[in-house]
Amino acid sequence: MPADHLTDFIDLLADNGELVRVSAPVDGDLELAAITARVAGPSGGPALLFERVAGAKFPVVTNLLGSERRLLLGLGVQSFEEIADRITAVIQPSLPHSWLDALQLVPKFVEVANWPPQIQARGLAQQVVLMGSDVDLQSLPFPRCWPNETLRAITAGQVIVEWPAVDSSAAALGDADQLLNESPAPASIRRNVSRPALQVADRNRLLVHWTRRDPQWQILEEYRQRGMAMPVAVALGGDPRVLFAASAPLPPFVDPFVLAGFLRQKPVALVPGRQASIHVPADAEFILEGVIDPQAPLEQAPALALESGVYGAPEEAVVMKVTAITHRANPVLPAIIPARACELDWFARAFEIIFLPLVRLAVPEIVAIHRPEAGAFRHIGLISIRKAYPYQARKVMNALWGLDRFSTMKFLIVVDDDVDVRHETEVVRALAANCFPSRDTIFSDGPADLHDHATTIRGVGSRLGFDATRKQADEGHPRGWPEELVQQPVIRDRLQKRWKEYGLDGFG
Repeated sequence: MPADHLTDFIDLLADNGELVRVSAPVDGDLELAAITARVAGPSGGPALLFERVAGAKFPVVTNLLGSERRLLLGLGVQSFEEIADRITAVIQPSLPHSWLDALQLVPKFVEVANWPPQIQARGLAQQVVLMGSDVDLQSLPFPRCWPNETLRAITAGQVIVEWPAVDSSAAALGDADQLLNESPAPASIRRNVSRPALQVADRNRLLVHWTRRDPQWQILEEYRQRGMAMPVAVALGGDPRVLFAASAPLPPFVDPFVLAGFLRQKPVALVPGRQASIHVPADAEFILEGVIDPQAPLEQAPALALESGVYGAPEEAVVMKVTAITHRANPVLPAIIPARACELDWFARAFEIIFLPLVRLAVPEIVAIHRPEAGAFRHIGLISIRKAYPYQARKVMNALWGLDRFSTMKFLIVVDDDVDVRHETEVVRALAANCFPSRDTIFSDGPADLHDHATTIRGVGSRLGFDATRKQADEGHPRGWPEELVQQPVIRDRLQKRWKEYGLDGFG
């Protein structure tokens, strides 16, 4: 059974031998992160529950979803393909041929109707409420992960923003008390949930690392134009599926709580904020409520460790004033330690399988997508396609670069559907065998990853695509293409049946 609460999930991991409890005192300044980075490594390692963090009242859990098995336990499925199949069944239902077929489709659409979050009056996340002078972010055991970071970071926070679907009577900047105490009607709001980097500036201020490319920036601009302060909340812990959904590559302005409800197969429970005019997950471990003044100047944020294994350059960040902290009676603080190998790598591996049906809506000939760890799961894309006509690989590359989540990918390699893109050696073999560089490569200029330090100008770069598919005459290859060495089916079957008889069991 999947867990709806972080503490239940920790118990589930312990029961499955996936958790190590660290009872020795550990310093949250560098030591905790160094332990996690060493244990996690490429293989994943166990989840770590630090029970005694120096100077802190609460334990910290790291590497929570840092292996395929733990992520599957958190999602409550046997495989990532299971979720992909559910998505396919919803977005591409078979058209009914009879009244009986039509009736069989009804449960799918009833399920869809049950995904949106539900509002309730109370939640475990508000068992303890701190306001006013009691708000102290520096009392919470947020770790400092790497030596060049001068501020502690919140790495597993789900940042929640809500805004009216139409102009309403929400308070202007001068009416802050009204803004903080009025709860919007659930039917009249839109919601965005994301997982940006956050830094603790002081007792009651957070630096939020949104960029002008993020939809959250557009929401902030809408508040600026209306002359309104923007209520915002940061949720920590709760159902692992909510954290997964907040990290997912969803289209802009799609509510991740709806995806979390789909993964849970029941709605996410939300409660009104105790001070900010916003709804927050009822079962979170911690909630940080506050407000952003869109008219206020940005603040220079110091270097921040990135998940790609390098430091990000200092940049200007939005300032969130925290007005309330609520938490469970005995909370556990989750933290994701950014490193070249960390638990978010497993998120990336899951996303490329789970969301493939959505990519296929735009590019239907795609068979599989793989983003290798060597490319930090963001710079290199390996794509296999069912090729039916000349230059189809180029069409696929341009289509992917036109999608938001692929637009900054520096290198794309497209291969035929008989190449397993998760077997990177096979892809390189196809590239070497099928690609004639002067004919089969294309360059494209466009936006770049803002954290790509190789670009001359931040956020502006070039992209390179390789067509490593077998070529046709219409693609400028007048010579015949050689046949692959393939055994006859009858011989393959014979070997399968007689392999043990040959005395070769355990080989080949």
